[in-house]
Amino acid sequence: MDQTSVSKLSSPTVTSIAPQSPAGSPWEVLKVFLRLGLTCFGGPIAHIGYFRDEFVVRRKWIDEHAYADLVGLCQFLPGPASSQVGFSIGLMRAGYLGALAAWAGFTLPSAAILVLFAYGAGALSGPVGAGLLHGLKLTAVAIVAQAVWGMARKLCPDRERASIAVVAALIILFSTASIAQIGAIVLGGLAGLWLCRSDAPAPSGHVEMPVSQTVGLITLGMFFVLLAGLPVLRSLTGSTSIALFDAFYRSGALVFGGGHVVLPLLREAFVAPGWLSDDAFLAGYGAAQAVPGPLFTFAAYLGTVVSPEPHGLVGAALGLVGIFLPGMLVLLGTLPFWDAFRKRAGAQAMMRGVNAAVVGVLGAAMYDPVWTTTVHSPRDFGIALVGFVLLVVWRAPPLVVVAFSAAAGVVSALM
Repeated sequence: MDQTSVSKLSSPTVTSIAPQSPAGSPWEVLKVFLRLGLTCFGGPIAHIGYFRDEFVVRRKWIDEHAYADLVGLCQFLPGPASSQVGFSIGLMRAGYLGALAAWAGFTLPSAAILVLFAYGAGALSGPVGAGLLHGLKLTAVAIVAQAVWGMARKLCPDRERASIAVVAALIILFSTASIAQIGAIVLGGLAGLWLCRSDAPAPSGHVEMPVSQTVGLITLGMFFVLLAGLPVLRSLTGSTSIALFDAFYRSGALVFGGGHVVLPLLREAFVAPGWLSDDAFLAGYGAAQAVPGPLFTFAAYLGTVVSPEPHGLVGAALGLVGIFLPGMLVLLGTLPFWDAFRKRAGAQAMMRGVNAAVVGVLGAAMYDPVWTTTVHSPRDFGIALVGFVLLVVWRAPPLVVVAFSAAAGVVSALM
C-alpha cells in the first residue's frame, strides 16, 4: 500500500512518517512486499488489512493514525488505493528505489500468474481447485474483520467518531454509485471539522517527505499532460501501441478507490472496440480475483491477450505500466503538500473525521463484497471465524491463516 516518520495527526505527540533520510533499504522493502505479493489474497480492502498487520502492528514502520491518514489520502486519489499505500510505505522507508521495490514486489507475482493464465497455464478446476480458491477468499474475511476491529478501537474511541463511521458505512451500503466512497470520506472530513475540533491537538512537529515540492509539481504536470495528450497523440499517429497505452492509462487515471471499480472502464476500453471478446475478458476477470496482489494486474492479462499488437509479454508490460502510472504520478504530486495541510489544527480535526469515515468504509466493504460473495454456509463462517481468532487472539502470521483457510476450503469442498 516503510515509514520511519510521520506526524501522528490525531494524538498530542507527533511522530513522523519519513525521516530526513530513509531508514531502510530497497532490498529490505522488496523482500517484505514480495512475500505480501505472494500471500495477499482478497482484493484492495483485504490488502489494507494485510499492510496494517505487517507495517503498523508487527514492524512498526508507521503508526496507526498515520496509516489511517495515508489510507484516507489514497482513497481520495485516482488509481489503485492499496497499491498506492504500499508504494508510499516503500517510498518513506527507502526512498524512490524503495517505492519501486514495493510496487514490483507486490505487483509482479500476480501479474506473472495472470500472464501464465493468459497463455493457457490454466485455472484450477474440480472440487479441490474450487475449494482451494474459496478457502483463499475466506482468508480475506478474517483479514478485513481484523483490520476493521483494530482500526475502530483506535480511531473511533468516542461517540462523535463512531457516529461518523456508521454514517460512512451506511452511505456505502445504500448507494450503488462509485463516487459514494469518495463522498463518504469527504463528508467524514466535514463532520470532523464540526465535531472533532475540541479534540484536535495544537500543530507541532515537522515531517520530512522524501519528495520535494518541485518533484510533486512536475509529477502532477505529467499526470495531466499524459491524460490530455495521449488521445491527441493516438489520433495523430494511429499507433496501436499508443492506443493501448492510452486505454490503460485512462482507465487507471479515472477510477477512484481502485479494485473492482476499474473493471467497467477496462471493459469499455477493450471489449467495446473489439480488441477482446466478452468471454475472454470475463475469464481473465475471474482469474484476477483468485490470485494474490492488486486487482489492477488484470491489465497484464489484457495486454497479453489483446488482439492489436503489441501483445504477449510486451503488451503485458505496457498494460502494467499504463494502468499503474497515473495513480503513482498523482500520489507523488500530492505527498509533498500533504504534511503542510495536515499540520493545521482544522486539518487535524478534519482528518479525525476522515479516519473515522475510512473505518466505516472498511466496515461496509467487510459486508459487501467481502462477506456477501464469500460466506455462503455455516462452514464458511466457521473457517473465517477461526482465521479471525488466529489473527487477533493468537497473533498468527497472515501466511498461517492463508494456509489454514486454503486447506479448510479444500476439506470443506470434499465433504
